[in-house]
Parts: sequence; structure tokens; C-alpha cells
Amino acid sequence: MATLVTGGAGFIGRWIVKNLIQNGKKVVVIDNLSNSIEENLKEFRNHPKFKEFVIQDVRNKKFIEKLFSKYNFNSCFHLAAQIKVQESLEYPERSFENNVIGTYNILEAARKFNTKVILVGTCMVYDLADSNTPISEEHKIKPTSPYAGSKLAAEILALSYYYGYNLPIVILRPFNTYGPFQKANMEGGVVSIFVKRKIKNEKLLIFGDGTQTRDFLYVEDCADYIVKAAECEKCLGEIINAGTGRDISIIDLAKLIVGDEDRIKYIKHHHPQSEIMKLICDNSKAKKLLNWEPKTSLEEGILILENWIRKSDI
Repeated sequence: MATLVTGGAGFIGRWIVKNLIQNGKKVVVIDNLSNSIEENLKEFRNHPKFKEFVIQDVRNKKFIEKLFSKYNFNSCFHLAAQIKVQESLEYPERSFENNVIGTYNILEAARKFNTKVILVGTCMVYDLADSNTPISEEHKIKPTSPYAGSKLAAEILALSYYYGYNLPIVILRPFNTYGPFQKANMEGGVVSIFVKRKIKNEKLLIFGDGTQTRDFLYVEDCADYIVKAAECEKCLGEIINAGTGRDISIIDLAKLIVGDEDRIKYIKHHHPQSEIMKLICDNSKAKKLLNWEPKTSLEEGILILENWIRKSDI
């Protein structure tokens, strides 16, 4: 039996594909390449465990049903989504169609074949943390964009299939993930953007005053957590966070990367209403259920990413 990875040509998706293949799993990938490139999968294309890559869209219900019928997947890692906050504010319908209807199509196909679904959500569904308490899975929810709202809706829909149909479901909320293969343009993550601008001797641009904080998770640690969650029977019906338990302000991140405050520039925030000012993860549930904890420090991850960008010349 094979495993399906939706959005598998994307940043986190390709690392999940790598992890699965290294663990001897047969993998099928579907991706519409709206926020990814086929080149991300080049490393695996001739591997005997890499069964098929399909350029398709999870909104295509008939195709999804045919794909599930062809392979009878034992599990599906569902990452295909509209992921851009600003785009969701400008075109909320895209978030709804991709993140809610697309998830519904996956769930319906999974229900027919009793396929376990590992739904990869987002920490952006949470309200801000206070100064002393990291964000646990019980933390207050506050979706401040159609992106966050649609991802939360997808989670609730998935849980309804767990409770209503006894479909095996796991909900994951990784915190801000970074590393090789992440986009380094304005559609990418802040760590990749900052490192790329450092390499190009450009100023690092900070939206707002830079006091907002993030808990940055290295991508291979993230993929390890996601794959472990799929193998965990105690995780069915659970929502599980993953992060390092350490946050850093964006201004301190910029200083860590570039080391020179003169190379930092502050600019007007393009969606301040959707900014979460403090994100720090309580990862105790992941440690308990998965025996997981991140292995890569932020400093180590930044160095790996910088070396990769220099070699890749992206």
C-alpha cells in the first residue's frame, strides 16, 4: 500500500516525501504547483519507492476519488492549501475553496477507503501568547485572516469525520518552519528571506517594529514530527503542536542573521490586523505522545539554510 502526500512538491511536503522514502514507504504525490515547483522532487523521481507525481488539484473531487481508488492509500498527509495570509485577505474565496472544499474532497475519498488522514494545519489559528505561557493545544483560538479561518474550518471538518465516521484523523499544528527548499522571496518564510537578502548584500526588511516573536522549527525536525504522528495510534483524534519552545523577536532574528543593525530597515506592515505578536510553542504533548523533540537549534538551522542557498544559488 502507498502513502499519499498532497502538496508534496512544496517546502514541507518534499521533506515528508524524503522521510517516508528513507523509511521504506511507497509514496504518491499530488500538487498543482501553485506554490511549489516540480524541481523540489527531482531527488526522488527515479527512486523505486516514489510511485507517481501527479500535477492536479485537490479541488478536483472526481480525480481525487480515482486516485484513492487506484492506490487504496493506507495514509494521506494533507498539506495542499492556500497558505498566503495577504492573498487570503484580498481573495478570501481562494482560501475557502482550497482549504475547506479541498479538505472535504480528501476526507470523502479517505472515508470510502478508510485511509488515515494526517492534516497539517497552522499555528496561525491561535491567539497571541502572554509573556509567560507558551501556546498549548488548549490555547484560545483567534483566526485573524481567511487563511487561518479556513485552516481551522478544515480541522473541525476533519474532526467531524473522526467522531462521526470513525475515520482515523490526526491534526498537526507546526509552528514557523524554515530550512532548505523554502522560498526566499516575499512568498517565503522570514528566515529564508532574511538569509537570502544577507547573501545578496541587501537590507533586511522588517514589517512593523520587529517586536513580534516567532518559534522557528527546522524543517527536518518538522517532517520527523509529522511522520511520527502518522504512526501513533494514541494520536487519533488529537491536535498536536510542534515547535522548539523558544521564541525570538523578528528584530533579534535579523541581528542574528546579519549581525549589523545598519543593514536592517523597518517598513509599514501590509496586514497588521492579522499579525500575531507573540508565538511560542508548548510542545509537551508532542514530546509525550510521539517521544519527539526538535534536534536542530535556530543557529544550526540558519547555518544549514545559508549554506544550501549559497550552493543552490536561488
